[in-house]
Amino acid sequence: MANPAPENPTLEHASPARRVVPDRQAVALKAFARIAEAWSLTLGEAAALADMSISTWKRAKKPGYSGVLTQDQMLRLSALIGIYKALELYFDAPLSREWVRLANTGPEFDGATPVEAMIAGGLPAILRVRNHLDALRGGA
Repeated sequence: MANPAPENPTLEHASPARRVVPDRQAVALKAFARIAEAWSLTLGEAAALADMSISTWKRAKKPGYSGVLTQDQMLRLSALIGIYKALELYFDAPLSREWVRLANTGPEFDGATPVEAMIAGGLPAILRVRNHLDALRGGA
């Protein structure tokens, strides 16, 4: 008979799904760092989109970051990765990389760029932009 699992397992004894969390965070940070570069975001813009200070973003975008992201920050990164993917699928280059920097007269943006709108509106605005792009692709 196998030994029962401990009541409060440490990370070494945790299920594979629980062990993935730090890896998921590292992947999300690496992906967003690449997106920030592709979109030519400033340090301040990237930090604001990720809901971090500039100094934290500088550390977080480097491999081996030991900080822990909040659920809100992970949701932001996930939505931003989805926005990037939608743009890459919907538009050809260079528009797919420039779209976030172009003034947009749609009701979500009111003449602002998507980056400005997402920074000003926080997570709800990021999610609305994600939904907007999914609707353009016919997915929402």
